Amino acid sequence: MDFLRHSPRLRSDSMSSSASQSSRTSQRSKVVLRQRLTHLLTCVENMSSDDEAGEEVSRTLDEAFHLCGGYVPTDAFRLHMVTWNVATAEPPEDVASLMQLDVQPPTDIYVIGLQEVNATPVRFISDLLVEDSWSHVFMETLAPRGFVKVTSVRMQGLLLLVFAKQMHLPFIRNIQTTYTRTGIFGYWGNKGGVSVRFSFYGHMVCFLNCHLAAHMNYALQRVDEIEHILEKQDFDITDTPHVRDHKVVFWFGDLNFRIADHGLHFLRSSINSERLNLLWSKDQLTMMKKNEPFLQEFEEGPLNFKPTYKFNRNSDTYDTSGKKRKPAWTDRILWRIKPKTLPSEDDDDKASISTVDETEEYPLLVIQDKYTCDMSYGVSDHKPVIATFSLELKKCYDTPQVHVSPLGVWCADHDALLTYTIQEDFMSSTWDWIGLFKVGFKSASDYETFVWVREEELPEINEVIQISMDKDEIPLLGGQFVLGYYSTNMQSIIGFSANFQILESKRAVMEGLVPEDINGLK
Repeated sequence: MDFLRHSPRLRSDSMSSSASQSSRTSQRSKVVLRQRLTHLLTCVENMSSDDEAGEEVSRTLDEAFHLCGGYVPTDAFRLHMVTWNVATAEPPEDVASLMQLDVQPPTDIYVIGLQEVNATPVRFISDLLVEDSWSHVFMETLAPRGFVKVTSVRMQGLLLLVFAKQMHLPFIRNIQTTYTRTGIFGYWGNKGGVSVRFSFYGHMVCFLNCHLAAHMNYALQRVDEIEHILEKQDFDITDTPHVRDHKVVFWFGDLNFRIADHGLHFLRSSINSERLNLLWSKDQLTMMKKNEPFLQEFEEGPLNFKPTYKFNRNSDTYDTSGKKRKPAWTDRILWRIKPKTLPSEDDDDKASISTVDETEEYPLLVIQDKYTCDMSYGVSDHKPVIATFSLELKKCYDTPQVHVSPLGVWCADHDALLTYTIQEDFMSSTWDWIGLFKVGFKSASDYETFVWVREEELPEINEVIQISMDKDEIPLLGGQFVLGYYSTNMQSIIGFSANFQILESKRAVMEGLVPEDINGLK
């Protein structure tokens, strides 16, 4: 792959081809080209010598640079998103299939948006004191796979969770969350939106989880609500103060748009015969996008899965109660690339792929790989919706802001030493701390112990600073651990040590934590 990306000849070809490129490239051509490149790379891996396949390599790569504006992003990350109205239910015991844990290529980021999490006053207060049951089940599932909770935000029944592989945490920066109420005059927060924004390797992304007004006749109110949320929400970030200022926005949740006009019999007949295309034109969100320019900026994959509402609980049967709710695609996942110019009215050739201005220094490509629902879960009257994306981008940076390292042998029998070095300037604080985490930790708060950074003055760039950790704070039983530098201003861990071993303490035997070994007998 490297010779394909970094060949000087290819870069010169890209300059000449981009000069003659039209202002807007066909998105579908890029999808087809990606498939051809995938096939071609397989051929290259199987080549035993230079032969006629070499000419195909050259031709296809020339076409690639022509179609992609002279640039093929150098890194790809897999994003797995879930939206699910859980209807106040407790989580199922197993969410592994929902997370698709063994998918290839492996996932880098999980974003999970829930609606109608149990928010009775007593339950809501208890969830403030301890982790709510839904967050708990996702953390227990993902932590053994090396995922750490980056952040979460909750507004009554709305919950948004973000997890990432530990290796990415130092490059997820400037994390902020906010929320906007719309239900019951905006006071209780049973409807509205919660969002998380951050910089991912320098690219500004925002995730907005919404629960909009219900019922068939409130389509216009739903549009007003999302427009209000987009305008109302703001962040304390200079270059991205609002949701739509971000390079990529993912808008998802129980958007509550229904299928208009068709009767119940026609709806169920079309679903049972797998003729879902007969229903698309009457999907309210699709209809509203035709008249609302701000909605036209959002893209969505084809609705090739059954409507996800409303089901009898613990079954795949649509509502048979007295209300007999019509099936609908209420649960949706859309995305928006910040446009450089306003979209053209006649630009309707959209595939499940989008890109920013191809001439910018750090472009980003969003490609939807999957858009479906998981029919196996029945705890709610909604089925969860899953979307996976490839985020192809050029990193704006790839060096952690802080390097942390343990010194010498660590054991609870003596004080331990560690060093940290500021490798890149950032707004550090004497409230920053370095945590000791057991390998497989769940979140930044899941530390064994911590020490404050140097208190006297802020460090210089590349200055090596040594601090100690009291032996009484070190785990007696030892094991595999990692050190992480937490930035209070950035609300994230911005640097890790390598994993290292803490030896079992002699005090562990004295305190009865492990059996004493006498002549081979415990």
